[in-house]
Amino acid sequence: MEQVAFIVWRESVEALLVVGILYSWLRASPEGRRGLPWLWGGVGAGLLLAGALALVLLGIASWLSDEGQEWFQALMALVACGLVVQMVVWMRAHGRGLKRELESGAAQQIGGDHWWGLLILVMIAVAREGSETVVFLYGTVLSSQASGDTGAMVLAGLGGFAVALLTFWLLQLGGRIITWRRFFKLTEILLLLLAGALLMSATDRLISLGVLPALMDPVWDTSWLLETEGGLGKILADFAGYRAYPALSQVLIWLAYWGAVAWLLRRASRAASPAVGGRVKAGSAV
Repeated sequence: MEQVAFIVWRESVEALLVVGILYSWLRASPEGRRGLPWLWGGVGAGLLLAGALALVLLGIASWLSDEGQEWFQALMALVACGLVVQMVVWMRAHGRGLKRELESGAAQQIGGDHWWGLLILVMIAVAREGSETVVFLYGTVLSSQASGDTGAMVLAGLGGFAVALLTFWLLQLGGRIITWRRFFKLTEILLLLLAGALLMSATDRLISLGVLPALMDPVWDTSWLLETEGGLGKILADFAGYRAYPALSQVLIWLAYWGAVAWLLRRASRAASPAVGGRVKAGSAV
């Protein structure tokens, strides 16, 4: 349940950031206020698209065989892992200029009186966050073998959204402790750990399907020190991919994952540095 709350919290804050930037910018001028209904229309349309994706995923899973569901669950975990890494890398490269990019895109639509263009811009932004949330949640719930306690998952999601609203309000206030830059730095690490856990869950399924060779199983056994059935071991298994007795292929894939992530983040940081050209205030950029 903690994974559900975390994902909803993180993605909701990012969606609120996008909507908040455009809302503040539109309210700044009488001409821009005319676009507020189109802004909310785009938010609604984006949420509908994300909901449609959720229904499609549920529909696909319902008619698959047992083995087909194993394949589908492994694939969804891999897709969710890839999306998490892609999102973190994209935010590392473009996060500081996000406000400027959103406002320039909205200005082009308003300048030409293309309100449908503004609606589509917001719809795509919200649908992107919403669809990522759907895929992350779907891959996480399946990979963690969560039971069908739908009520608890709904409560966890609502709790995550409530905390996201509070977090967004605190970040808008600014301050030395909580800033947008610190927020994204912290959640960047947590998201990458979660992506690693999703990757390990996918390898569990691929090994059980006989697609991925174990090479050596297990490489070690640390269950005497930290078991994965409960407590800290379970938290580390859910959020960081910890395995008490991993196969050698899992260890190699885990090492390759973090090596690739480090390279991608370093590359994204180099690409972002020339575009920034100086210190950016937390209140004007992410």
